[in-house]
Amino acid sequence: MPVFKLCFKILKKNMFLMTMYIVIFIVVSIIMAFASANEQKNLSSFTQEKRNIVFITEDSSPLVEGLKQELGKIANFVDIPDQTEALQDALYFRVVTYVLRIPRGFTEAFMRGEDVQVEKTVAPASYGNLYIDLTVDKYLNTARLYVNQLENLSLESLVERLRQDLSQSTVTELGRVHNNTGSNAYLKYYYNYLPYSLINILIFGMAELAIVFNNSDLRKRNACSPLSSKSMNLQYMLANVVFALLSWFITVAVCFALNFKKSLNMSTVYYMLNFFVFAICAATMSFMLGNLVNRGAITAVSNVVSLGLSFISGVFVPQEFIGSYVLKVASFTPTYWYVYTNDRIAELTQFDFEKFKYVLPGMLIQLCFALAFFSVAMVIAKKKRLS
Repeated sequence: MPVFKLCFKILKKNMFLMTMYIVIFIVVSIIMAFASANEQKNLSSFTQEKRNIVFITEDSSPLVEGLKQELGKIANFVDIPDQTEALQDALYFRVVTYVLRIPRGFTEAFMRGEDVQVEKTVAPASYGNLYIDLTVDKYLNTARLYVNQLENLSLESLVERLRQDLSQSTVTELGRVHNNTGSNAYLKYYYNYLPYSLINILIFGMAELAIVFNNSDLRKRNACSPLSSKSMNLQYMLANVVFALLSWFITVAVCFALNFKKSLNMSTVYYMLNFFVFAICAATMSFMLGNLVNRGAITAVSNVVSLGLSFISGVFVPQEFIGSYVLKVASFTPTYWYVYTNDRIAELTQFDFEKFKYVLPGMLIQLCFALAFFSVAMVIAKKKRLS
């Protein structure tokens, strides 16, 4: 198989550059995948942060004291002198973000059913103060409901009712899909980042092969050889297929090497299958580009294609954070459907045929892209042979 051996001699000549890119791209993918997985775990364990506030009261009563106790569940009280300049400095330097003032005569007016308001001063763009506003509104609105509905309600009875009602809380747990937490979250992000690596590797390798074999002098020399054109084409395609499979295998093997025990599950099989389909698509795309560009443009084309597809398709930025118009454009690329399918796999908790049909359309669309790229590449290659 002389053509097959020649292909790997050409690849071996560029092995140092390709190995360097393989190492760099895989290391970047690993770092980004681990960082994204850790962020996902942090999001799944939400804890509310207490805000620093100033509580100033000119009206001492059980009602005001009950409000302060309720706020103590979500806020830390900071002692700052009741002076305009001191309070403004505290807000400006973010020592506190909220100043709540209870005016004189508040409790008496409230118990008579009058519309009285507390006074507040907040630091700008402090969105966490919303929880404080909600707590104050909840406490006072509940108290006002009792005052309006129950006649001759004593202040002590009102405060006791409020204490009992507001002490009841609903425990809220963040739902977590088993397949998208811990090590499986790492699998999702690792495989999502792999297109950037694989596209670069395949373009550098397969484009180099295409450029060499499209050389007019080499084509004329091959035409005089006893080896038939059919055999040469088969060996050339076989070399491209083997190179693509080796690239796929190396990137998958790295994932197993880093997370072997927890990678032995069905979700990994689905991720590998989807990545294998994408590798076919990326190989045909690289084959097409190799028939279009010259040697000096390989690096530029590789960077533009890999980065462009990665940014708009959800490789670097999750698809849920990308605008709808950008996603519509990205849907005309195979990378979008690869990431889309990975996101569907991450949602699976069962792996039977019914669930497989949930992710199958994305893989089939990638194969359609591969067929289209291969058809275009064959047309371009035929035109070059006839020119």
